[in-house]
Amino acid sequence: MHDEQAVSLRCAVLTISDRRTLDNDGAGDLLAEKLSQDGHVCARRGIVADNIYQIRRVLSEWIAEDEVQVILTSGGTGFSPRNSAPEAVLPLLDKEIDGFGELYRHFSLAQVGSSALQSRALAGFANRTLIFCLPGAERACELAWDKILREQLDSRHRPCNFASAFRAQEES
Repeated sequence: MHDEQAVSLRCAVLTISDRRTLDNDGAGDLLAEKLSQDGHVCARRGIVADNIYQIRRVLSEWIAEDEVQVILTSGGTGFSPRNSAPEAVLPLLDKEIDGFGELYRHFSLAQVGSSALQSRALAGFANRTLIFCLPGAERACELAWDKILREQLDSRHRPCNFASAFRAQEES
C-alpha cells in the first residue's frame, strides 16, 4: 500500500486549558507520541489558558513560522461558557476544512452517543499551516488521530491527503 517515502511533517501541539501543565497533559502527550510514531516531528509544544487572545497569540506566532506545518490543539472545543478555541481560531483561518468537524462528530457518536453533538472540533488552513482543533480528552484525541489525522497527514494515503500539499510546496 505504501511504496513511496512518506513526507515527515513539522508539527506543533498546543493544549488549551486553565488546569493542565506539562506534568498532567495526557492529551498533549498522546498527540506528541502519535506524531512521532507515524514519522512526524513535534517541533513545538505548549500550553495556553483558555483565553481567546492568548490562544490567538500563540497560534499566530506558530502560523508565522516556516518551522511549523501542522498545529494540533486539544481542549477548549466544548460547549461550556469557558471554552473558546473555535472563537479564537476561526478568525485566523484562510480556509476552513468543513468536513473535519462533521467527520469527527460522526466517529465520536459511537464513543459518546448524542454528546458528540456538543463537540465543536474544527480544522482549517492559515498561512499554509494546517490547524486541527480537538477536544481535550485523551480518548477524543486518540479517536481523531486514529480515524482521521493518521491518514490525512500521511502523504501516501489515497485517493488524497493534506500532507501532499506540503510535498508540492517543497518541490516548487
